[in-house]
Amino acid sequence: YENGCGLDLLNFSWGHDEYLYHVVKDYLPEPALYIIRYHSFYAGHREGGYKYFMNETDKKMFKWLRTFSRYDLYSKGEETPDVKKLQPFYENLIKSYFPTELRW
Repeated sequence: YENGCGLDLLNFSWGHDEYLYHVVKDYLPEPALYIIRYHSFYAGHREGGYKYFMNETDKKMFKWLRTFSRYDLYSKGEETPDVKKLQPFYENLIKSYFPTELRW
């Protein structure tokens, strides 16, 4: 790999992040897709590694990723959320971005 080639050109292990990225890539804005694709890339967003491979897009998108990571694994509260109360909000949010059926 060349310096500044961009993370999208690196070979990462293929897991749930990459799978979901491919399922939703036609529906979500670029920052959301970037977060989905790289949120488990802790060596990059938590440890600061691989900076030499980042291009300008990666540098811009990493701001979104770092913001999201504060709410990912570390935001769970002691209280169980009220699913019935939250469900309408999330159903409307999903409807605004996705078709009624996705190709899994």
